[in-house]
Amino acid sequence: MNGVNKLPTLSETQWEIMNLIWDRESSTVSEAWHVLKERRGVSRNTVQTQMVRLEEKGWLTHQEEESGFRYLPTVGREETQESSVRRFVKMVFDGSTEGLLLTLLNGGELSKSEAAQIRSLLDSQRKKK
Repeated sequence: MNGVNKLPTLSETQWEIMNLIWDRESSTVSEAWHVLKERRGVSRNTVQTQMVRLEEKGWLTHQEEESGFRYLPTVGREETQESSVRRFVKMVFDGSTEGLLLTLLNGGELSKSEAAQIRSLLDSQRKKK
């Protein structure tokens, strides 16, 4: 797998396609299109163009099948999420994880279970130090 830090950032549409492929472990253009057209009426051409671009940028690779190409991710979802969050925190919060967490907490975007999970993670981090 490629290092995610060497890859260009994903657009919102590309994230949607990558999440779909990560969920399924692979996808053809037709499979992805059928899912995405139900969600938001996207054209098959748009999905195909985005998947080809994702491969050109190094996010996907393909295997040939009788009916066409099956696309597979070159990097994992968790690695991509972690890298994207680090980039976001650096860019938007000047590297302050505290700023991100305070924004989430003050904005009321966290559920009680998410807040409890964060508390638990913070407690375990504190114990490691």
